[in-house]
Amino acid sequence: MAARRPLDDEDRRRVADLHARGLSRNAIAREIGRSMSTVSKLAKEAGLTFDRRRTAMATAARQEDAKARRVELANLALDDAHVMRRYALASDTGRDARDYAAAYGVFIDRHLRLNEVDADQQGLAAVDAWLRGITGAS
Repeated sequence: MAARRPLDDEDRRRVADLHARGLSRNAIAREIGRSMSTVSKLAKEAGLTFDRRRTAMATAARQEDAKARRVELANLALDDAHVMRRYALASDTGRDARDYAAAYGVFIDRHLRLNEVDADQQGLAAVDAWLRGITGAS
């Protein structure tokens, strides 16, 4: 393992300069050839913080994208359940009917589970708002 180059005043100056230019922690780390944790340490020593709004916005967008994908998957599972039900009803043998009915049940279960994920989050937000309302907290 190669020895790490000791931190020096040039590293500190460059972190401060790049931070002042609005670069993110990761961009600064790439620019100066240091790890993200080292840049965080140098920034903290200098009393610098990084704007986390972009990260928060990206996280919120990713969560919304995941929610949309879950909705799509839930709908596909419901479609697949419908197909399995038709197959079960049209089966010539009891074994095929049982297998299709089992698949039908799995697809219905997955549909319900995917819908529960987002329903729980919405329910918790409503409870939080209700609690803030009755306690007067903002």
